[in-house]
Amino acid sequence: MFERVYEHVYPILIRIVYRITGREDVAEELCQEAFIKYYERIDSFPDTDQAKYWLIRVSKNLALNSAKRSGRERRAYERAYHEPSRLLRSGEDEMIRREQEVAVQSALRQLPEKMRTVLILKEYGQLNYREIGAVLGITEGNVKVRVFRAREHLLDLLKESDVYAS
Repeated sequence: MFERVYEHVYPILIRIVYRITGREDVAEELCQEAFIKYYERIDSFPDTDQAKYWLIRVSKNLALNSAKRSGRERRAYERAYHEPSRLLRSGEDEMIRREQEVAVQSALRQLPEKMRTVLILKEYGQLNYREIGAVLGITEGNVKVRVFRAREHLLDLLKESDVYAS
C-alpha cells in the first residue's frame, strides 16, 4: 500500500509544497517528512484516498510552517544587516537628552488630565486612535482632537521652558 500511495501522491505533494515554499530542495525535504509521518501511521488509513488527503494536509501545513519560519529568518537577517550602526553619545549629548527628557516629563505633568492621558496612550503606549477611544470610552474623532490639542499645549509649555524654543 505504501508504494502505491507514494507513486500516486508524491507528484501532487511536490507541486503543492513547491508552490508554497518556492524551493525545490525544501519541497523534497518536506514531502519526505510527510511520508515518514504517514509511514508511522499507515495502519490508521483504510484506503488510498484517505491517505492522500491526510498527506496533502500534512504537507501543506509543513510547507506553510517552513515558509513562515524562513520569512521570519529573512526579516531578522535584513533587520540585522540594515540596522544602522549605533552612535556613541558624548557626555554632553547625554546630558542634553536627559535635560530634554526631564523638561518633557515636567510639561506632560502640567497638561490637563484628559490631554495627558491621550498623549501618554498615543506616544508611550503606542496605541492607535481607535484603541485609545475604546480604552477611554470616547469616539475616535474625539481622540484625534485631544491628541492634537495636547501636542500643541505640550509644545507651548516646552517653548516657555526654553527647551524647544524655535
